[in-house]
Amino acid sequence: MKTLKNRASRGTITLTLTTAALAFASTASAGDCNMKKAQQAAQYTAAPATQVLSTSAQSNIVYAGAHKMEKSTIVDAAVATDSLSTLVAAVTAADLVETLSSPGPFTVFAPLNSAFNALPAGTVETLLQPKNKHQLQDILKAHVVSGNLSTKDIIGLAEKNGGTVDVQTVSGDTLTAVLAGGTLYVKDESGGLASVKKADIMKSNGTVHVVDRVLLPK
Repeated sequence: MKTLKNRASRGTITLTLTTAALAFASTASAGDCNMKKAQQAAQYTAAPATQVLSTSAQSNIVYAGAHKMEKSTIVDAAVATDSLSTLVAAVTAADLVETLSSPGPFTVFAPLNSAFNALPAGTVETLLQPKNKHQLQDILKAHVVSGNLSTKDIIGLAEKNGGTVDVQTVSGDTLTAVLAGGTLYVKDESGGLASVKKADIMKSNGTVHVVDRVLLPK
């Protein structure tokens, strides 16, 4: 099993949650979505507060089987979803299928086919070439967070820290989550802003949130 290595954590405020994802050996119960109860370990950094968010303003978020774990994996979920076929091709070309099928747990922000189609012409075809495997791996890892984060977890962290929260990906990049106007957004280091179109697809080795934009490292 391949190991995804984090770079140094960033930010000034560190929230310590319990997750065993950093060792890729989850002891969490399949039906338990509470990271503290799962006795796992991970770090999240809080972004500067600009606005207090309310969990009542979530009308635009589509939830999929929240708090219900499935026996299939994150990769199985992607393969079974036609609108994620480009992501499946990318994960296969990047040789990350085995890693994302491992116990994890992981939280994956999965871009729709339309998100890949929105990239400059020829970008996807270029990235899928074997010579660009490492670059493709870096981009895909920038969509993966160690630990099992539901939207409730993400929103709760944001509310406790004034409106936004930074989460570190397994590539060492930082994603910023924010809830605004009933929609959960994820901002990448390049300034791109993706909205969560379908949330909380719970699988045996983590959670998938479908987004409408490819998240790019800086």
